Amino acid sequence: MNSLRIQAEDFDLAAEYQSLRQLSLAVGAVVTFTGLVRDFEGQGSIDSLSLQHYPGMTEKLLQEIVDQANSRWNLLGTSVIHRVGKLLPCDQIVFVGVASQHRADAFEAAQFVMDYLKTKATFWKKVEQDGQQYWVESKDSDQAASQRWANDD
Repeated sequence: MNSLRIQAEDFDLAAEYQSLRQLSLAVGAVVTFTGLVRDFEGQGSIDSLSLQHYPGMTEKLLQEIVDQANSRWNLLGTSVIHRVGKLLPCDQIVFVGVASQHRADAFEAAQFVMDYLKTKATFWKKVEQDGQQYWVESKDSDQAASQRWANDD
């Protein structure tokens, strides 16, 4: 079972976890990651974060990321939710959940999916802060994290 959603509305973390947990009696591990809107290092408090995506292309890229995770690890289910639109500090922005028989597969796959989301998925972030707006640039640390997986091929 793979579930991929791009949506403006919030998600229920407990419900997403239960959905993965109840996939099969073979599920021995569920790993989840939830990303939150936060302040940007050294730049103070933000008022909001707006996310845009390229409909159609973004979903295709998310599916490719999940397909790669499924080909690398023995997974029973994967769920990815990414929000778009205007979000406020502390709002949930992204959910990655992975169910597997074993914890190692679940941990590795969840980190892989999140690292690739940060570098390959077509999302653009605009910050509003003190009446000003600016686009968020990709970080070198995100690129370095995703390179780790490229070396596994």
